Amino acid sequence: MKIEFSVEDRLKAPWNEHRITSLIAAIVARELPSVSDWVLSLHLVSDQTIRSLNREHRARDAPTDVLSFPLYEAGFALPPDEAVHLGDVVISYPRAVDQAHNYGHSVDREIGYLVAHGVLHVLGYDHEDEAERLLMRAKEEEALRSLGLTR
Repeated sequence: MKIEFSVEDRLKAPWNEHRITSLIAAIVARELPSVSDWVLSLHLVSDQTIRSLNREHRARDAPTDVLSFPLYEAGFALPPDEAVHLGDVVISYPRAVDQAHNYGHSVDREIGYLVAHGVLHVLGYDHEDEAERLLMRAKEEEALRSLGLTR
């Protein structure tokens, strides 16, 4: 298991690497119990950067809170000693701070929620209809509860 953390240059934003690692490890262990050697990349970025990525990859010219870029495909064969690269999760730190204040909880909880949301997208979950949205939301809250990051 390896999580690659990055923070955009000049962005004053912290990762709680220990807590985020525990969160992601719990999600991946629950969702992909047969995959023990994996890599995931996490990025904290500015609104400008996430807006550019959103425009380029989703044709939406606006900042968003989280973007996921899945690379994992079930059944894809890898060499025996190679880790499975699950993908990338990109989070707008300014959006996380604003949303934490708007929802009345900590920035730590909001980043945890956005990480859980992004990781579930990387693992194939979506929220295009109400049933999918409710399932994804339940999985997000379950992951956050395991770290004591409840509302």
